[in-house]
Amino acid sequence: MNIKKIYLILLNVLLVFFLIFLLSVEHLNLYAVIYAVVAVILIGHLWLSQSKKTTKIILTIIYLLIMSAQQVFNTLFVFSGIDTGMVFLIKKMIAVIFMLVPFFVLYFNYLYTIQNVFSQSVKDATAISFNMMKEMQKSTFSLGNKLKKGRNSLSRENLNEIMEDLPRHSYTKYLNKNTLTDAFFAECQRSLADEHLYIVISSTGSPASELISVFTQKVYNHVSLSFDRDLKTIVSYNGGEKVSPPGLNQEQLAQFHKKDDAEILVYSLEASKAQKEIIMDKVKEINETGSAYNFVGLVTKFSIRPNIMFCSQFVYNMLKIAGLEYFQSPATKIKPTDLVEKDYYRKLAFCYQIKFNEL
Repeated sequence: MNIKKIYLILLNVLLVFFLIFLLSVEHLNLYAVIYAVVAVILIGHLWLSQSKKTTKIILTIIYLLIMSAQQVFNTLFVFSGIDTGMVFLIKKMIAVIFMLVPFFVLYFNYLYTIQNVFSQSVKDATAISFNMMKEMQKSTFSLGNKLKKGRNSLSRENLNEIMEDLPRHSYTKYLNKNTLTDAFFAECQRSLADEHLYIVISSTGSPASELISVFTQKVYNHVSLSFDRDLKTIVSYNGGEKVSPPGLNQEQLAQFHKKDDAEILVYSLEASKAQKEIIMDKVKEINETGSAYNFVGLVTKFSIRPNIMFCSQFVYNMLKIAGLEYFQSPATKIKPTDLVEKDYYRKLAFCYQIKFNEL
């Protein structure tokens, strides 16, 4: 076990003990101090950052308002009266969760900053030069479309489907095993004459993809790997379509057509026969060992076990084990579009686009 894993385990243990300690507290004072300390630390961090002065002032006011709301909430609800037993414990759990609110503000400000920086880099032709990326820019949401898409993505139907699907997932154990067939691997072997791998980014319209797009503001929110140009061997991590368990699964083109304007972009990457065999062997190993879709990791950016991944994490890891990665990044922090947008050394070549509404 490496130092990083030991550190994370110890940190998780400390957090559990801290949570138990907070839930055992019977008085308001400690919670009040923690809320105040968190506000001071975050405000201090804010004013030491490179943010604009206007942003600093606005966020400072927000942090102070949150702290005030926390103090009022605890005084009037959590520690009002002489509560005991389970009701009091539940109230304190809510108070602990309330401690996280300022950190969510910090996180959303971080996302906004990153998105703003990226939007400026789009103007740099050296960052994105593929012809098809122009099509992606044309497909970028206008403000009105963003709001409309956000409402559709967060519709009751989409959220219900996502919530119903969550019990099928696991963050700690492998659920998917031996779902890739001998016929799939035979087709992979036949592809070895073509010394290329194919990276497929897609806009499918699935509820999970639509929800992710609200936060990433990207049109394409899924990426797959194929050993052949005709996509007979396309494979990735996904939810299993309620047919297979979430994890490593072969994909069919029909699975990508979940909305009228669904589409995919296919890029080729030069890869020797030996490099393709390395990836095939690794895919076979994962298939035999077991896998699960890293649904929680989309937020936490962390995997408990090596074969628990999400789609872009899987594709990048496969490229890396064969020495084919063309940019450096922690695999858990890679978005599907990064596989194209971060191709600074022009390793990819555009092959073709499929628009399902034109078939």
